[in-house]
Amino acid sequence: MWFFARDPVRDFPFELSPEPPEGGPPGPWALHRGRKKATGSAVSIFVYEVKPGAEEQTQVAKAAFKRLKTLRHPNILAYIDGLETEKCLHIVTEAVTPLGTYLKARAEAGGLKEQELSWGLHQIVKALSFLVNDCNLIHNNVCMAAVFVDRAGEWKLGGLDYMYSAQGNGGGPPSKGIPELEQYDPPELADNSNRAVKEKWSADMWRLGCLIWEVFNGSLPRAAALRNPGKIPKSLVTHYCELVGANPKVRPNPARFLQNCRAPGGFMSNRFVETNLFLEEIQIKEPAEKQKFFQELSKSLDSFPEDFCRHKVLPQLLTAFEFGNAGAVVLTPLFKVGKFLSAEEYQQKIIPVVVKMFSSTDRAMRIRLLQQMEQFIQYLDEPTVNTQIFPHVVHGFLDTNPAIREQTVKSMLLLAPKLNEANLNVELMKHFARLQAKDDQGPIRCNTTVCLGKIGSYLSASTRHRVLTSAFSRATKDPFAPSRVAGVLGFAATHNLYSMDDCAHKILPVLCGLTVDPEKSVRDQAFKTIRSFLSKLESVSEDPTQLAEVEKDVHAASSPGTGGAAASWAGWAVTGVSSLTSKLIRAHPTPMPSETTVPQRPVPEGNPAPAPAPDTPVTSGRWETQEEEKDSAGDSASADRWDDEDWGSLEQEAESVLAQQDDWSVKGPGSRAGQVSHPDHRPVESDWNRWEAEGSWGQGWQEPSSVEPPPEGTRLASEYNWGGAEPSDKGDPFAALSVRPSTQPRPDPDSWGEDSWEGLEAESRQVKAELARKKREERRREMEAKRAEKKATKGPMKLGARKLD
Repeated sequence: MWFFARDPVRDFPFELSPEPPEGGPPGPWALHRGRKKATGSAVSIFVYEVKPGAEEQTQVAKAAFKRLKTLRHPNILAYIDGLETEKCLHIVTEAVTPLGTYLKARAEAGGLKEQELSWGLHQIVKALSFLVNDCNLIHNNVCMAAVFVDRAGEWKLGGLDYMYSAQGNGGGPPSKGIPELEQYDPPELADNSNRAVKEKWSADMWRLGCLIWEVFNGSLPRAAALRNPGKIPKSLVTHYCELVGANPKVRPNPARFLQNCRAPGGFMSNRFVETNLFLEEIQIKEPAEKQKFFQELSKSLDSFPEDFCRHKVLPQLLTAFEFGNAGAVVLTPLFKVGKFLSAEEYQQKIIPVVVKMFSSTDRAMRIRLLQQMEQFIQYLDEPTVNTQIFPHVVHGFLDTNPAIREQTVKSMLLLAPKLNEANLNVELMKHFARLQAKDDQGPIRCNTTVCLGKIGSYLSASTRHRVLTSAFSRATKDPFAPSRVAGVLGFAATHNLYSMDDCAHKILPVLCGLTVDPEKSVRDQAFKTIRSFLSKLESVSEDPTQLAEVEKDVHAASSPGTGGAAASWAGWAVTGVSSLTSKLIRAHPTPMPSETTVPQRPVPEGNPAPAPAPDTPVTSGRWETQEEEKDSAGDSASADRWDDEDWGSLEQEAESVLAQQDDWSVKGPGSRAGQVSHPDHRPVESDWNRWEAEGSWGQGWQEPSSVEPPPEGTRLASEYNWGGAEPSDKGDPFAALSVRPSTQPRPDPDSWGEDSWEGLEAESRQVKAELARKKREERRREMEAKRAEKKATKGPMKLGARKLD
């Protein structure tokens, strides 16, 4: 039986790159790029070829192999694997580049910043301090060729060939025999009498001075050049002169040198060094310190090197979220660092974390994700959005905190192009109907209407026919004036999605009713939109052949191709403007309600269900009018006002909402904002409570509390300029009119069925609502009487009884 010897180089789990060596420390070592065969990860491989007659060099190389294998420190070249044979030595380390090569490449790209050089020298001095003070070892080879840089820009100390013990038990320093290295030796080594008094670190600190000179001035031609500091920064010159002084006794210990440079105003006293030091000790920091650090990190990332952010900051951020319970504070720096990643890296590193964050129950986390969705939405594919993102996001529609409900509505502008048929046309429309009809915050109802108008082109033809007219008509009857404006502008923005019959019989009658609205801004927009629809009808009347062209988008299928317009809307959706309600609202959290189903109102007889439309792409058309130039300008201004209107937002004080999470679980809802400005108007809550009494919306939706007077200094809706004309001193002839007379139809929150906004407030429902209100009032009086009776009770309290204030 024959046995074949195995080739250890062939079985080695790493392989050399075919590229030529990058160089390495002066001597027999050659530095090659390599990779791990199993994973393909990049490594560096130092190769020493054993030559006959070079036994002394071989012993030095084997000593370096042993030292690097046993020494572990963050600032010393990291050993991964090694191979020792009769012909060669292989040392596998982390992927690094020689410092000289790195500085030359960065100089061509603009040069290194002073803060980067300060941190690099800090790492080398720290490595020397570890060797001298903790290990009693003398490096004996500190120079440019012994320093390497990893992919994060971290400096690593290598070149351990000539290291020896400071205690002298291993013999004296080994002979180098290389002139390029001997020029870094201190002058006292030339004194064979050994009469000079020195410390164990004196020689290495001299060589450190040589390294500092080379970093700022290039290769050291001769030892005499050290007398001229050259380009060394002034804050470092004093400490540099201590290193290259002729008296070895006065050269500072590496630890003392670091302390001197870290003093206020010192060369190593800057934000970049402080950030790195914190990241090195982040695992032992207190949670409060971590929170503060991550909050301040975003401001500094713009001035930090890109490689440092990608390879050092990003892993720490991911670790802090995964294992450190850092929470929402990591989101801002995480997305900021994500801008440096390629699309593939973003998918691998950021998206899994984002998907996991959406399943979090932390309110601060959810609202931060919604606010910053614009930064990562482009990297999310449709299956991920529909199966892992949207099911968690929709819980925000049912949240008791208004700020989260508002941000959830605005986020739909970004998610709509990626939603499937069921999520967009069924699930989302159910929640929008609920918010528009039942939410007690006027700005949220308003933004729901605005968002619906902006995503209308993504809806299917049957959903558009069933929803848009009814939804915008309902908005025109909202007691919150900006919501009525939003309803009018919603008709204008989606004008190409209505048939001429709907324009004449459904839309114009609604708009005509707004021409006597108490708010002038509503009347102005109503008149502009009416003129636009009339001009459209008139053009078709004069030339009936235009009907097919005008109605080409009515029965068209939803078109994801309008994403370009969505991009311009996105800036509006995630950027809040004036805030009417955020200063008044502090909602308290309740357990997340289960997904509610909105009962559908039966279609009345005689109103057939809309037939499915042919699948043709929607093209976003402009107003097709043949009016004069003046009227055309007015029409375009009406459309442009869609993005200029100030709809109200809860976003400006999002930071205060996040900072007062404890208030959410203690305080009840604050004053209700969004009240109508006219004294004859009824409060918003009473209007929406009437719809509430008509049917249940599912578990978890709380009964609204009684209306409290707004805090002192609160301005009513009429006092805000919502984008309309400047207020005048003249009396408003429509001010005496009511927004909605008692005989006006009331919308049904259960459905957006065709014509569902007409005739919804029957006398019986008014009676039911009045009875429900009286019952709540009686119940409140009973509870107050019981509390007063218990408070007046005298005598000792029973064990376990709760003391009432």
